[in-house]
Amino acid sequence: MSSLRADLPSRIYPEPDGSEIDHFDRLSDHLLRLVFNKIGDVKTLGRCCVVSRRFHSLVPQVDNVVVRVDCVISDDDSSSSTASSDKSRGPIWNLLRLVFSGIVKPIQTLGQFLGPKKASSSLAVGSEEDGEGGVTHHSPTQVLKNFNEIRLLRIELPSGELGIEDGVLLKWRADFGSTLDNCVILGASSVVQPKSQDGVDGIGSGNNNGDDNGSIPDSFYTNGGLKLRVVWTISSLIAASARHYLLQPIISEHKTLDNLVLTDADGQGVLYMNREQLEELRVKPLSASSASKRTLVPALNMRLWYAPQLELPDGVVLKGATLVAIRPSEQSPTTAKKEASDVSWVSTAFEEPYRTAASMLVKRRTYCLEMNSF
Repeated sequence: MSSLRADLPSRIYPEPDGSEIDHFDRLSDHLLRLVFNKIGDVKTLGRCCVVSRRFHSLVPQVDNVVVRVDCVISDDDSSSSTASSDKSRGPIWNLLRLVFSGIVKPIQTLGQFLGPKKASSSLAVGSEEDGEGGVTHHSPTQVLKNFNEIRLLRIELPSGELGIEDGVLLKWRADFGSTLDNCVILGASSVVQPKSQDGVDGIGSGNNNGDDNGSIPDSFYTNGGLKLRVVWTISSLIAASARHYLLQPIISEHKTLDNLVLTDADGQGVLYMNREQLEELRVKPLSASSASKRTLVPALNMRLWYAPQLELPDGVVLKGATLVAIRPSEQSPTTAKKEASDVSWVSTAFEEPYRTAASMLVKRRTYCLEMNSF
C-alpha cells in the first residue's frame, strides 16, 4: 500500500496549458467534409454542428445525406367506402382491364385496407418538447433546410406502407420524373426457405421449375390469386405515388440534387429519382391530388409474368411468383428512347436474390395488360 501511495504523484497527468494543439485544427476542410459525408446520418451531423464553430460551418456543405424517419404522423382519417367486387372471368388481359376500368372509386378503400394511416401521412424526423408539455415534430424538409449542397439524398421510412401477411413476399421499385416513369413489382404468396421445417425442398433446377410452359393455370382465376395480384399492383402504385408527393418541397428547395432515394427499413419499396428526373419535375409541374396527397398516375401499359413455383439457385422457393412491369401508355421524355422489347430495366430492378428471381420470370410467357389513370 505504501508503494502505491508513493507512485500516486507520478500517475497524475498535468493540467494542459493554453499552448496545447487541437489536432482537429490540423485537418483540412476538405478532409473533414469527407468524414462528414461518410457519416451521412442527418441526426449525427446535427450533433456535430454543436461541437465547434468550424464544424457548424462545414456540416451544411455535406453532399451525401441520409434521413431516417422516426415516425409517420397520420393526417385526418378519411372515411372508408364500400369496396366493389368484380366476378368477371376470362383471359387475364380482358379480366384485368375490366377490373382496372372500375377501380378508380375504390382506390382509397384499398389504400386504407393495406396501409390505413400511411398513404396520406406526414413524416417526422426527431422531436422536441414545445415547452407546454407537448411535442414538436420535424419534417424531413425542415431538417434538411440548412444543407446547401446535397447531391445524394436517401430517406428511409420506419416501415413499408403495405400491410401484408407473414410469409408473403411483396417488393416494388418505382422511378419518377414529374410523374411515373416505370414501376416493377415482385410478389409471391409464400416463400419456402431451404431445409424448412415443413420438409419442402422445392421442385425443379431453376431453369425448368415445373412443366407449366409459362402459362397461367385456370385455378389462378378462381382461387383468388388474380384478385390478390390486382391488390398488390394498385397498392404498390398508391404507395409509390404518395411517396413522390411527399418529396416535392425537398426537390424544389435543393437544386443540387443528383440522386434521391426514398425507401423503408423493411426493404418493401424503393422510389428512385436521378438528376434527369429531378430536373424534369422542376420544369414540368406534377399532376397531383391534394385530397389523397399523392401524385396522379397516368394510363399504364403492364406486362405480367407468373410461375406457380420458382426455385432460386440458393434453394429458396417462391410459390405463386409474380412479376409486373409498368410504364405509362404515353412515356415521359426520360423513357421515350427505350424500346418496348427491352426488359433489362425489369430484371435489374431489385437486389439479390430477387434480381435473379426477376431475371428468371421475364424468360417466361408474357401477359400484356392495360390500366386506366387514377
